Amino acid sequence: MKKIYRCAGAILAGLVLGFPAQAAAQAARADAGAAKDYPNKPVRWIVPFPPGASNDIIARLVTQKLAAAWGQQFVVDNRPGAGGSLGGSLVAQANPDGYTLLHANPGPNINNILMRRKPPYRMNDFSPVVFLGYAPLIIVANPGFAPNSAKELVEYAKANPGKVNWASSGSGSSLHIGLALFQAATGVDVVHVPYKGTAPALTDIVGGQIHLMYTTSVSGEAHIKAQRVKVLGIAGPKRQDVLPNVPTLVEQGIKNAEATVWFGVAVPAQTPRAIVSKLNAEINKALGMADVRQRLHQLGLIVGGGTPEEFGAFMNNEAQRLTMLIKTGRIGLMD
Repeated sequence: MKKIYRCAGAILAGLVLGFPAQAAAQAARADAGAAKDYPNKPVRWIVPFPPGASNDIIARLVTQKLAAAWGQQFVVDNRPGAGGSLGGSLVAQANPDGYTLLHANPGPNINNILMRRKPPYRMNDFSPVVFLGYAPLIIVANPGFAPNSAKELVEYAKANPGKVNWASSGSGSSLHIGLALFQAATGVDVVHVPYKGTAPALTDIVGGQIHLMYTTSVSGEAHIKAQRVKVLGIAGPKRQDVLPNVPTLVEQGIKNAEATVWFGVAVPAQTPRAIVSKLNAEINKALGMADVRQRLHQLGLIVGGGTPEEFGAFMNNEAQRLTMLIKTGRIGLMD
């Protein structure tokens, strides 16, 4: 990861050195002027998924801190659909003035760009602001579903090919990618059922219309505590503190199926650098607050932070991983 960050930093440095000194100075002064009074009106934080799931919970936690710090309203605007692409499109096309932010995650920022034959926008239509953190995916199922572990799930699915329904938050979402990795690692034949977000998919699992899905402990917290769903396994490198009795997939004999969902903040490309830096600094400050860290830890989130360049390098690395999955045929392209 450090090597990737150094490469990204070198590339950015080269670009800066390539500008004429006078033009660079003028741009810096313009950026500083734009950021001086920022924000002086409400800021819209677009979450490209429905309310109630991990993206929404994290966004509302952070925006509360930003609103308190700056005395300005930060409005969480849920725009679900197309695996996050609908919300992503709104931000890609927005005025690059810092007043429209995207709650970034793999769906809108990578998967739905690389997996679509005609993507609605490109990765470079956004500028990275900050990495918020990540969480390992967990398999949750309706309590009435016969398997009680990931190992039993594999055995059941192989004995009943095409009869297990597995939901996701949308085609091209990180939950869909996680399912594809699980299928590639185990060879199971399950039916993918895409939803317009995690929350409605979980509702149907609780209701028994769907057997199971990948989610995070953040999104599934309420249902897990109320025992409306059961957890079959964790697709991370180690057990979670919030689910100490649930074994990882590796512990259950399932290798090469690790999957996470990550979260961040991005803005439209060409947003003044000074505004990006101001947002980055204040969000890093919020992520460092004890109550924020405690809440995110309770939800099973590994807290992030860092510079825009580090977040950009991380996303480039994730894009390379997905590109390899596509090239090897493990993930198919979508129209």
